[in-house]
Amino acid sequence: MEFEKLISERYSVRSFKPKHLPQEAIEKLISAANKAPTGCNYQPQRILVLNTDESIEKLKGCTKCHFNAPTAMLVCHNTGESWVRRYDGALSSPVDAAIVATHIMLAAQDNSIGCCWVMHFDPSALRESFAIPEGIEPLALLVMGYPSDEAKPLDLHFKTRPIEETVFYDSF
Repeated sequence: MEFEKLISERYSVRSFKPKHLPQEAIEKLISAANKAPTGCNYQPQRILVLNTDESIEKLKGCTKCHFNAPTAMLVCHNTGESWVRRYDGALSSPVDAAIVATHIMLAAQDNSIGCCWVMHFDPSALRESFAIPEGIEPLALLVMGYPSDEAKPLDLHFKTRPIEETVFYDSF
């Protein structure tokens, strides 16, 4: 798909057909994630794939924003494998994980898979339910599957701020 069309047509899908993604589709998304740039190429991302009835039921105990998606990926970052900015100690791993999540979302759109980035989740509940080790920080929950026939973007999707409010040249 042409990139401009891809980013124009992508929206947060919140209504899915009740069918888990096939392994081949998951591997395409993971391949896109693996190509994402990371600070110094440290690749601190960790992706938890949830694609069984059991794992999705556990996920529902960690977020109300699951939208009954049949599949999900929890994108995390390993703080111990992060590039660190020497000026202030900032970690690149949260940004790296966000870039990975974006690659997954765009690959999903390119493969006719609906996806919604969810930030409304209980990290402690996820840690307990899925045995997430210390140092691995959940960043983005991507709920996904094939869009239902009723799936459509929310009206809010089409509202953007004027460019003049978000882009500045030379100084703020």
